[in-house]
Amino acid sequence: MDISLDVNGHEHRLRVDLRATLLDALRDRLGLTGAKKGCDGGQCGACTVLIDGGRVLSCLTVAANAGGVITTIEGLSGADGGLHPMQQAFLDCDAYQCGYCTPGQIMSAIACVQEGQADTEDGVRAYMSGNLCGCAAYPKIVQAVLQARPLVMLLLKK
Repeated sequence: MDISLDVNGHEHRLRVDLRATLLDALRDRLGLTGAKKGCDGGQCGACTVLIDGGRVLSCLTVAANAGGVITTIEGLSGADGGLHPMQQAFLDCDAYQCGYCTPGQIMSAIACVQEGQADTEDGVRAYMSGNLCGCAAYPKIVQAVLQARPLVMLLLKK
């Protein structure tokens, strides 16, 4: 099937199997390997991307049905063209260990702020509960989300 995907500000025309997932299209066809294939069943959050600003598990999304603006970890940038504030907060707070889950964590963290769920530690924990971290960096992830929240909010207003 021929499809068109708007990914990170660029339109891509692809021929994919009708059953292809968005994750496979991103990784195998576009070379965007930031979204990880973890459980391949929607339970770990490693494949999280944003579609029109909302978080989506790309391993459960059929590529042919993925309409809207898709943002992957590779498409993030800050106001000055550097790191996105959430990426910087993850670095500042040491909110990663092995790094495997980090792209999905960051994408979910941005959605957490955008959806108004980052007002409290408990709110962040509840929202981020769908993203698993085998290294147990959860306290630092919560700290990073809360630290980045004001700057992410500023980016949203622009």
